[in-house]
Amino acid sequence: MHVVSSQAPRSPRLVDALRRRGQRVRDGWLRVRRHPWSIWWAFGALHGAVLLALTPLMLAGGVSGDLPLYRTWASAALTDGTWPVLDVAWVYPAGALVPIVLADVLGGSLYQLVWLLMLTVANALSLWLLTDRGRRTVDATAAWWWLLVLLLLSPVAFLRLEGFSAPLVVAGLVLLARHPRTAGVLLAVATWIKVWPAAVIAAVGVAASRRTSVLWAGVGVTGVVAGVVVVAGGATHLDSFITMQADRRLQVEAPLATPWVWMAMLRVPGASVYENVALATREVMGPGDWWATNGSTTLMFAVLLTIVGLLAIARSGVPGGPRPVVDETDLVLRGALALTCTFVVLNKVGSPQYMLWIAPVVAVGLLLRPDEHRTPAVLTAWAAGLTTLVFPLLYRPLLDLHAVPVGVLGARNLLVVLLFGWSVVRVVDAVLPALGLEGRTLAGLVGVRRASGR
Repeated sequence: MHVVSSQAPRSPRLVDALRRRGQRVRDGWLRVRRHPWSIWWAFGALHGAVLLALTPLMLAGGVSGDLPLYRTWASAALTDGTWPVLDVAWVYPAGALVPIVLADVLGGSLYQLVWLLMLTVANALSLWLLTDRGRRTVDATAAWWWLLVLLLLSPVAFLRLEGFSAPLVVAGLVLLARHPRTAGVLLAVATWIKVWPAAVIAAVGVAASRRTSVLWAGVGVTGVVAGVVVVAGGATHLDSFITMQADRRLQVEAPLATPWVWMAMLRVPGASVYENVALATREVMGPGDWWATNGSTTLMFAVLLTIVGLLAIARSGVPGGPRPVVDETDLVLRGALALTCTFVVLNKVGSPQYMLWIAPVVAVGLLLRPDEHRTPAVLTAWAAGLTTLVFPLLYRPLLDLHAVPVGVLGARNLLVVLLFGWSVVRVVDAVLPALGLEGRTLAGLVGVRRASGR
């Protein structure tokens, strides 16, 4: 009796102590957010920490992440005269040569350092724009969220090509309304580094009122890139980044691969994870995977075209009907997020850097339409954290099909699918006014129908 009575009052005291500590943490965080320089201190701390962590490797002349492969290509181009795209087929668009080769200008031993310095400049540009050119650094939610994602995805954000394309997309979307030609150039450059920003360009091309300026700027960039490649003798390899992907099968981390990864873990006959030696990736196979391997690309493009069609209806209305009044910025962001998520969810290829395809759109959404993008911001941040937990931390156990990493990957994929569903529903909601359903939402209509069905 004495033991029970002596311990009973401790629980309320513990709860109160935890509440007070939590309140102090919140108060401290508010003070940090309200300091005009804190966002830049955080930026410096993040990039400085990455630089410091990689210093021993750099002192030894080494590189990390995908950079060993990038440095090999750069060395072959500058030393041996064998240029990707120009002389041989290449898995990336021709524009990716620029950051890959530029990082080698001071020699292979400084490749990692030059790469990080270039990324720091690109990230600083995106943060500067997310803070309204440095004028709104107090309570800058979008900027803080963008730094959080860079931290969570740091193994890929600082060591893969998406580290350049992602901040370029942030910059392009922020500048879209006031400087459409500059936005068009930035988005086109990003697309010629990695293909995925084409989804953002598609949304802009359908939903933005000044799309002509954006698209012509993009055509100009494309003409320059294609012209340089053709003049340099690489015309036959200009589209090799498309054709080289045709033979790929289900990659382990792709959301589409989830059922077969679980089959392999549960030792279902015929299901297994194997190495694609030619592409240095891990893929999965199993019963019924034919449709995902051979039909997923067709399905993905069908969904992409459907979303583009919905955006066109939301923007211009139906034939013979009135032209709807739309929030152009909101429609562009909804479309860009839905199209980008389609690229991720319905792609048979999946890699951790794919979260950096989604994050730029969400970051700009938090800047321009914060209330609308709270849900995708939470989903994306959690998915980013789980992504890094899978790769690189649990990647080896994942390939060995241990239950915990397979479960973590499944949770990450579920969050991405939920984000995809959320974004598609928001596009459909934008279409409803053009159909004479002003002020209605898809969820509301479904609820009404269910109620009437009872």
